[in-house]
Amino acid sequence: MTAYGHMPGEAIECLSIAVELHKQEVVDARGNVTIRVGFKIGGGIDQDPTQAPFKYPDAGVYITNVEPGSPAEAAGLRKHDKILQVNGADFTMMTHDRAVKFIKQSNVLHMLVARADLPPVSLH
Repeated sequence: MTAYGHMPGEAIECLSIAVELHKQEVVDARGNVTIRVGFKIGGGIDQDPTQAPFKYPDAGVYITNVEPGSPAEAAGLRKHDKILQVNGADFTMMTHDRAVKFIKQSNVLHMLVARADLPPVSLH
């Protein structure tokens, strides 16, 4: 089975990659402190995947951009990774806005992601 094309709410068995991302504190020219993760997401159960700039096969939450030199790149995240979990929360059943808010909550993200180039799991 693969994580791609997964229907929200159904059980899933697939290979996943555990990622630990430590956010980075950045001070801009005005002295404002921001916390940087270095990736953008798209999708969510409230989004229509056929209307997205990338044609993902389901309404999962996907990484749509990874900034060079960012904490996301250092953690090993890649563009088009599908986020399955963050800090134990199921991202296969999450709206886009809730996913964004959840990612912003913690300075360390313990993530499980699926990657399209991983082989599918054989159930035999």
